[in-house]
Amino acid sequence: MRVKDQLNRTLQFSETPKRIVSLVPSQTELLVHLGLRDRIVGVTKFCVHPEELRKEVKVVGGTKNVHFHKIADLQPDIIICNKEENTQEIVEKCEEIAPVWVSDMVSIEDSLDMMTRLGELLGVSQAAGELTDGISSAIKDFDVFMADKPEKRVAYLIWKKPYMAAGKDTFINTLLRLNRFENVLEKERYPEVTLEDMNQADLILLSSEPYPFKEKDVEELQQKTNATVRLVDGEYFSWYGSRLLGAFPYFKSLHT
Repeated sequence: MRVKDQLNRTLQFSETPKRIVSLVPSQTELLVHLGLRDRIVGVTKFCVHPEELRKEVKVVGGTKNVHFHKIADLQPDIIICNKEENTQEIVEKCEEIAPVWVSDMVSIEDSLDMMTRLGELLGVSQAAGELTDGISSAIKDFDVFMADKPEKRVAYLIWKKPYMAAGKDTFINTLLRLNRFENVLEKERYPEVTLEDMNQADLILLSSEPYPFKEKDVEELQQKTNATVRLVDGEYFSWYGSRLLGAFPYFKSLHT
């Protein structure tokens, strides 16, 4: 069986992969949603959904700091990575162990394509189709909900010391646009930003991840800027797997 990943790399499999190592938290959750929990043999310490999974399978490190000997010991049939979350070095070293399927995520279309391809490769096309249909339906419903909502100028912060934001060509930015949030910090993918930059926004969103912003950060920026500041659940803005099913009901709550 010859397949291509989202970097258009060709992978060869003699049969449907049975032993899976996932180095991407949102795709780990997706695999469980697709009914593949019993095939997952290794995950990262950041694969927090479902929470108990890390107690059941081997934790092989983080997304950027991987213990390759632990992966090799698991004898995986496939290792699932992501272009942004894992480094090229990680992908190359993992390829010495097993075929590596890499996703590349910017748009909703990329996300749905990833689900479809993995569903076909792993023999769960029906479950993947039901999931993509559900997400597509949720997006259409959300578009109707947003039709009469005004645009807001937004800065979406992902890090502190230094402050960093989600900018152009990111999955986060795609979801901001669906929310009619005009990203005022699109100059780079993840730019460092100043208070002056933030003051271009009407609304500053502080993500719960990767930096765990708290209410004290809201109060601090509320005093230093002219914008409204609020915490948001970063998983709904950045996880591009099955968590998208719950993202759009969550987004509605931000506008009510």
